[in-house]
Amino acid sequence: MCGIIGYIGPRPVVPILVEGLRRLEYRGYDSSGIAVVNDGHVDIRRSAGKLANLEQVLATDPVSGAYGLGHTRWATHGRPTEENAHPHRDCTGRLVVVHNGIIENYLQLKGELEQQGHRFVTETDTEIVAHLVEREMRGDGLDAAARRALAQLRGLFAIVLLSADDPNTLVAARNGPPVVVGLGQGEFFVASDIPAILAHTRDVVFLEDGEMAVVRPSGVTFTGVDGRPHDRTPQRVLWDPVMAERAGFKHFMLKEIFEQPRAVAETLVGRVSPGRNVATLDELNQDAEALQRVDRLMVLACGTSWHAGLVGKFLVEQLARLPVEVDYGSEYRYRDPIVDSQTLAVVITQSGETADTLAALRESKRKGARSVAICNVVGSMATREADGTVYTHAGPEIGVASTKAFTCQLVALYLLAVHLGQVRGVLSGAEAASHFDALARLPLLLEQTLKLAPQIEDVAARFYTRRDFLYLGRGIHYPIALEGALKLKEISYIHAEGYPAGEMKHGPIALIDEQMPVVAIAPHDAVFEKMLGNIQEAKARGGSAIVITNEGHDELDRLLDPKQDAVLRLPPAMALTMPVAMTVPLQLLAYHIAVRRGCDVDQPRNLAKSVTVE
Repeated sequence: MCGIIGYIGPRPVVPILVEGLRRLEYRGYDSSGIAVVNDGHVDIRRSAGKLANLEQVLATDPVSGAYGLGHTRWATHGRPTEENAHPHRDCTGRLVVVHNGIIENYLQLKGELEQQGHRFVTETDTEIVAHLVEREMRGDGLDAAARRALAQLRGLFAIVLLSADDPNTLVAARNGPPVVVGLGQGEFFVASDIPAILAHTRDVVFLEDGEMAVVRPSGVTFTGVDGRPHDRTPQRVLWDPVMAERAGFKHFMLKEIFEQPRAVAETLVGRVSPGRNVATLDELNQDAEALQRVDRLMVLACGTSWHAGLVGKFLVEQLARLPVEVDYGSEYRYRDPIVDSQTLAVVITQSGETADTLAALRESKRKGARSVAICNVVGSMATREADGTVYTHAGPEIGVASTKAFTCQLVALYLLAVHLGQVRGVLSGAEAASHFDALARLPLLLEQTLKLAPQIEDVAARFYTRRDFLYLGRGIHYPIALEGALKLKEISYIHAEGYPAGEMKHGPIALIDEQMPVVAIAPHDAVFEKMLGNIQEAKARGGSAIVITNEGHDELDRLLDPKQDAVLRLPPAMALTMPVAMTVPLQLLAYHIAVRRGCDVDQPRNLAKSVTVE
């Protein structure tokens, strides 16, 4: 969750740290701080609240240094105050640490250290790391002290340290949350995510769990926490730095919504094209014989990715006739799931670093399942640990509320479903080609759907003062209703519930009154008439209807009242690509309602982009 940045090189360190934190603020924005070393002294500046507050502190009380580190916080232990902001110091003030994660045995260690005379000034678990490393300093270097200290910690953590007593050195270690080391020309970076360093280098090394990097002006050495050398080869990140900019849009979220035609096209490029009847999934790393033995597919994901998995269940069961379970990554390992070598575990994670999803992946592999990761970040932990991967090519997603990553996950699941259908002999080449043709037309469909943006903004202006929303969908579109409701509550703080429309009469109908809009996802499909019935039931109880459908359907015109209701009509599309298109109006509706309410769209309260701790 929290954002970490470190730099050693010839350039002024403070601007690089602050800019890196700005690019990481989506990972946490409760407080921020930097530490720099100058003439053998450590200077720290910190502030509660967003990064702009730290920038004001630096403007009135500037610092400079030869190297340093920074942090933007998503609070776990301790309130989001200046006192609890990172970096944290040891007793001498010459050693500092930044940290992402949770130290589970911090109370025990804190008690031991207090008995030995160490003084604590914060409410955080992080502070004990600085004091623990201080205790282990024996003149053999910061890295050696860090190894001894890390051996005493329990929990999941990413840690970066510096000490004025071991100059020109940063020590980074990983046990759970991500750490990426950037290799520049005569300069080196440490960060918790790629966007922080993308403007400076695209050559990176992702630390493995239990691995440490020692960064000096002369280069970077990689070892295990046991001190054994590791030979690591850098990876080249293909993202363009411009992709991590707002490019004239008011918010990253809005930019990323409008990037979806391109992102979907990038996810399809080289894999399908009109007239082809075979998808190219080079990274899948699953031979046909192994896939033919699979008798069950288990989807493991959290949040928005879990909603994508629910759509994937419909796709795989229809196209490959393979039973699918969809499980929360955060719950999966706390029961005793039934898994064997005929199970294919598909984990879905935008970052590839979601802690709960990674834990679920490891549990499924421990029980013998084959595994595939659907992921947006090349080289991330999920892609390294899974047997195979289907990469999405959404590019960096900075807005905390996921948009283009979700639609690209749906596309990846569609590709996987068709591939499984062919391998299992369920789909003919001609049938597969028809699906690939539909996918190839999807970017244009999304471009046409985005033309509804002004109309959607008008709808938002009518309904943004409401306090509760109910989202309904049937079949493959009920997960889209769940996703639409999640987007609204994430960024506008309005209570919203998503439901399968057939379940409305089993409880949620009790909530409907004149103040509750019902957002109905009603394409003209096999259950369209049933959705009409649900809309009529809602309106009979005074509810307003916001209906998202495709072109035509005079029935809706007769049913809806233009003064009370609204209808958004999308272009026609093949049934299995319609969920992707239906997602876009829901994203825009949530966005414009949040803007009308004055909410922070890109950095909604209490949330962070990547949940890298449990």
